[in-house]
Amino acid sequence: MDSAITLRTLWQQINAPDECLKQLCLTGADPVLPSSFPLGRMAQTCIAACALMAGRLHSDAGGPKQAIAVDMQHAATEFHSERWLRINGEEPPPIWDELAGIYPCADGFVRLHTNFPQHRDGVLRLLSCEPKREAIANALLSWESIAFEEGCAEAGIVGSAYRQLNDWLAHPHAELVSTWPLISIEKFADGTARDLDLGPRPLSGLRVLDLTRVIAGPVCTRTLAAYGAEVLTISSPHLPWTDAIGMDTSRGKRAAFLHLRHPDELDQLKALVNDCHVFVQGYRPGALDGLKLSGEEIARIRPGIIHASINAYGSCGPWGGRRGFDSLVQTATGINAMEAEAFGEKLPRALPLQALDHASGYLLALGVMEARRRQRLEGGSWRVEVSLVRTAHWLRSLGRVATGPKHPAPNFESIAPWINECESDFGRISYVAHAAIFEKTPAYWALPPVPPGSHPAIWPTR
Repeated sequence: MDSAITLRTLWQQINAPDECLKQLCLTGADPVLPSSFPLGRMAQTCIAACALMAGRLHSDAGGPKQAIAVDMQHAATEFHSERWLRINGEEPPPIWDELAGIYPCADGFVRLHTNFPQHRDGVLRLLSCEPKREAIANALLSWESIAFEEGCAEAGIVGSAYRQLNDWLAHPHAELVSTWPLISIEKFADGTARDLDLGPRPLSGLRVLDLTRVIAGPVCTRTLAAYGAEVLTISSPHLPWTDAIGMDTSRGKRAAFLHLRHPDELDQLKALVNDCHVFVQGYRPGALDGLKLSGEEIARIRPGIIHASINAYGSCGPWGGRRGFDSLVQTATGINAMEAEAFGEKLPRALPLQALDHASGYLLALGVMEARRRQRLEGGSWRVEVSLVRTAHWLRSLGRVATGPKHPAPNFESIAPWINECESDFGRISYVAHAAIFEKTPAYWALPPVPPGSHPAIWPTR
C-alpha cells in the first residue's frame, strides 16, 4: 500500500471527492524512520489530507485552485517536530521526567508517564515509595500489571499494562474501538449556515479557541494556524508547562490565562466563545460539563460552532474517559510489543516518535475543516472527535515495513533543509517548517512561539 492509496481511503472516509486528489504530488517511500510501522506514510497522509482540505476551503470561498506537494521524509520530520526544536542553537531540556518509562512487575511490564506533577505524585502515593527509580522498581515487583493499571485509573492517574496485540484485541474496549470512525464528524445542533471568508490564506478569518495541551490538541490548532486561522490558546496559570513541547506547538498562536473556576474569568471565556468559529478542547470527556462548557452549552452560546475534542481512549465504552497519553496507548494496545518483536528485543519498544499524538492532531484539524465545509452548506453546530486509541488501530491497519528496523535514525544535519528560524521571547528558535508546499498560498506561522499568558484574553481587532 502506498501513500496515494492510504490518502484516498482517508479522503473517502470523510466523503470528500477524489477530484481534489489530482492537485497533490507525493514523494518518498518508507522506511524513513527506524520502525516496523509505516510512520512516514502515516505522517505524509495526515499532512497531505489537511493541506488538501485547506486548499479546498480556499477554492470553495472563491480562491484559486492550487497544486500541493508533500515529501514523506519532511512529513515524518514534522511528526517529530519537538525533537528538532533548538533555542539559540541549543537543544532544550529533556522532555521526559526521570521517573517515566517501562518497569518490570510481577507478571510482565508497565509503563509510567510522570511528566506532570499530579501524575508523578499519584504514582508515588499508589506505590507508597520514594521518588527514585530504584524505589519504584522494587515496589512494582509486587504488583500485577493489570492490577496496577486499574489502580491508576481508579486513582485518576495514568499508567499502562504492557499487552501483546492479541490480549488487546480480546479486550472489550478494543472491540468497541474497532467500530468507531477514525474521525467522528456529526451535526448535533441547529445553527445558521455561514459563508467562508475569502482572504489571502486558506483559513483567513477563522477564529479558533484552543483549550488543549500536550502535543495532539496543540498540533491540531498549530496546523490551523499554519493555514491562516486566528488561534487563541487559553490555559490556567496554575497548570504546568513543558518548555520544548510548548515552544514547538505554540507557533502561530496567541496565548492567554483564564482560571475557569473563577466566575468572572469563566464569563470571559464564554464571551470569547461567542465570537469564534471553532472550540477545540483536550480535557477528559465530561470534565468541562460542571463548568457548563459541554458541547451543547457551547452551541447554545454560539449557534453554528464547531466543537472539536481529542482524548486518549474515547468518550464511551469500558475505558471511555480514561486518562492517557501517546506512550501509554502504545503500550496498552500492543504496539510496543509488535515493535519489540520486529526488532528482536525482549523489552517493550516504543515507536521512535509520538506518532499517535501527531497523527491525531492532524486528523482533528482535518475533521474541523471538513465540519466547516459542511457547516457552510448545511448550517448547524458540528461535533468532531478523535481519540489516540482509534488512531492506534488505524496505524496497525496500514501494514508493516520489513526493512524499517534496519533504517538509520535521522540526525539534525539530515533534516536541516526543513528547518526555519524566528526570533521569540525565548531567543532564536529553530523549528521544522510545514511539510505541505502550496503553489499559491504558502503555509507558515505568522506569530513566534510565546509563553503561556503572553496575551490578553480578547480577540484581536480586525
